[in-house]
Amino acid sequence: MAAAEREGEWERRGVKAAARARLRKHDVGGRFSRLPLPKASVLLPLLVRGGQLGLLLTVRAAQLRRSPGEVCFPGGKSEAADKDEIDTALREAKEEVGLQPEEVEVVCRLVPGLDKMNHLVTPVVGFIEDTFQATPNPDEVSDVFVVPLEYFIKPLKYRTLPYKTSSGHLSRMHCFTYDDHERNMSFKIWGLTAHFAVFLALVIFGRRPTFEVDYDLDNLIPSSVQNFMNLYASVYERKKSNL
Repeated sequence: MAAAEREGEWERRGVKAAARARLRKHDVGGRFSRLPLPKASVLLPLLVRGGQLGLLLTVRAAQLRRSPGEVCFPGGKSEAADKDEIDTALREAKEEVGLQPEEVEVVCRLVPGLDKMNHLVTPVVGFIEDTFQATPNPDEVSDVFVVPLEYFIKPLKYRTLPYKTSSGHLSRMHCFTYDDHERNMSFKIWGLTAHFAVFLALVIFGRRPTFEVDYDLDNLIPSSVQNFMNLYASVYERKKSNL
């Protein structure tokens, strides 16, 4: 291995090791698995490119009934054969972009969210190689692209949208526009996808973003759990002591 290659390998290991350590401190495991909600999972695929962390995202196929053409992470609803949320995320990533489960170093599960259909959506974080070549399933995915993770705390194009749940709970929705200059394309990243991307960036970088967030940044896990349970309670009118 040439000196430049060795240096690049050590750099990748260093960036990964630092991110891995921070992620594991924020791992919620199966803490939310027993909530009586329909389940879904998404995979947040991290890679190291040019010494920087990147996040792989997909664009939903135009012919899909739900959210056609929107940016999202590989993922979907749980199936009976899935052992847990990790299984669901890995199976969906394989089906959607050809990512083999053995090619993913799963690091953690983060605090879940609720989608438009009130599914409990668990974000599963894992590292993939920067050499991964996606093979999108055209029935589900029209495009695959990578965004520098730092963009989700220091964006060039960002706005916030007011958001109200079906129960009337008011919240803040992040909306990013990412310009991929190499491909001369722009992508709008918002909703639950943006929510997970922002939280992932906050966990890994531990820095204050250039925009407002609904977290106590000094107590990220407790405040994110509290936010989720408030949302859960507002939708299902259940006591927070259920967890």
